[in-house]
Amino acid sequence: MEYLINLLLLFFAFSFIGWCIEVTLKYRQFHRFINRGFLTGPWLPIYGFGAVLITVSVQGIAGFESSIGTTFVISFNVCGIVEYLASYFLEKRYHARWWDYSQKPMNLKGRVWIGNLILFGLGGIAIIELANPIFYDLFSRISLMTRSIIAGLLSCVFITDYISSQFIMKMVKAGVENSEADNTEEINKEILLLFSDKSYFYRRFADAYPDVIYRTEKIKAHMEEVRIETERLRAEAEVRLSEMNERLAESREQFAATVDPVGTAKNKMISKQESLIELLYDEESATEEMKGLVEEIAECKSIIEKRRIGGNFLWEH
Repeated sequence: MEYLINLLLLFFAFSFIGWCIEVTLKYRQFHRFINRGFLTGPWLPIYGFGAVLITVSVQGIAGFESSIGTTFVISFNVCGIVEYLASYFLEKRYHARWWDYSQKPMNLKGRVWIGNLILFGLGGIAIIELANPIFYDLFSRISLMTRSIIAGLLSCVFITDYISSQFIMKMVKAGVENSEADNTEEINKEILLLFSDKSYFYRRFADAYPDVIYRTEKIKAHMEEVRIETERLRAEAEVRLSEMNERLAESREQFAATVDPVGTAKNKMISKQESLIELLYDEESATEEMKGLVEEIAECKSIIEKRRIGGNFLWEH
């Protein structure tokens, strides 16, 4: 019983710490106070849940392996799974992404990314090595009865907050599903308008996630149409570019034939001579005189080719 009560108190403690971290980060980003989270109170359950899972996991394997590296790996994986599943569940249920790491390096479907996972690993070490000893020492100074009362009161407030927040979430879900907009910005404006004449609790939620990305089926269909159209235009551009290159090559040949008909005839003659030599010349049966002539022809061809390339370069520029 004492173990469970301590875990419950740890859940609320780290939920509050997580809320403070999120509020601070968003204040630095938007330069104003934003009460983060789905709940009205100063807590973010995903942080508390992650901290408790790390604590239980590390304590569970303490008899087999106990090191900072093990704690890092456990925290890395546990928090990554929690964040991924939370993102997946919220998107499926409410047609929205409350965070998106698609533009970050080494991300998994935009739900988690390597930077956060490393921070989770380091955070897990801080929880096990620094924070938990302090909290457990504090808990030991408070009687079990007092801890039970505090945990019970916090649980009642938390459950009440959760239930009331569900009404808000249902309104968000209905607003998104009924929206005729085909982009997330318009849906966001509709949600803000929907909550504009409501109480603080409704307006607070709309303000809590200024960068939310709504992804209804209509938006997904629109994005797919844009992707298909982009691919079509790209393929069409490649075909037109190929045709332009072919016409440019033909124009260059026609221009060369008009300006220098003798040179054009000379190049054609050289090409025919090369074909004839390939048909008649045999390396094994050729005499030394024949081999010498072939080498001289190759040298002359090299000189002509260099002059031709230089002429083309000047013509192109």
